[in-house]
Amino acid sequence: MLWRDDWFDRIHVRQRDLWRAVEAQHRVATMRLVDDLDEQQLLEQLLEDSKPPPPPQAAPSHYLLFTPFRYASEWPSRFRRPHEPGAWYGADEPATVAAETAHWRWRFFMDCDGLRDKQLVTEHTFFQARFAGAELAITEPPWAEHRDVWRHPDEYARCHELADFVRGRQPPGQSIRYESARREGGICQVVFAVQCLTLPNPHLQQTWICKTTRDLVLVSHDSEMLQFKMG
Repeated sequence: MLWRDDWFDRIHVRQRDLWRAVEAQHRVATMRLVDDLDEQQLLEQLLEDSKPPPPPQAAPSHYLLFTPFRYASEWPSRFRRPHEPGAWYGADEPATVAAETAHWRWRFFMDCDGLRDKQLVTEHTFFQARFAGAELAITEPPWAEHRDVWRHPDEYARCHELADFVRGRQPPGQSIRYESARREGGICQVVFAVQCLTLPNPHLQQTWICKTTRDLVLVSHDSEMLQFKMG
């Protein structure tokens, strides 16, 4: 075990504003299939009805907040095992979100046989949400003694164990604050409880363009451009 029980005494109630990215092309995709706005609205409603329902505790949350909690992905993430309940990931700064987005876009790109020798351009909406709840900051001592474990680029087993302990406590912890494995100095946060999230300013959004190739991912917003070498 990497920790002692008394380390969890460092769970405290905090409030933070966090950035997150979502891919912003779904309406473009459905628009190609319809002839007018009525058909567009009908198709969007049919797609919405086909999705799993939001968790009961999500009401009246915005879809940008509850979407990660309505799916149980077969793929693991840093603090969620395959097929476990959803988790909402955010970061303090858009640049950290860009680095995380670049990594996962590249992973998707390399996993698709038909893409590896081409390029993929996607549009993403970065938005800011507010977290208020019980937080464990493993960026701080004594948790930070195991920084290399929490930031391992591919091995998540210890992070999954920690998430189990945080979620299983009484009262349960509602989030973990941790260092990004994709951007040095970047701080991320995983939120396990949708009721801890609000969207004070739904219009606080940024449009970012992501270009993914075998060797590089370029992510840009207005005059800001970030480049990430891959492979």
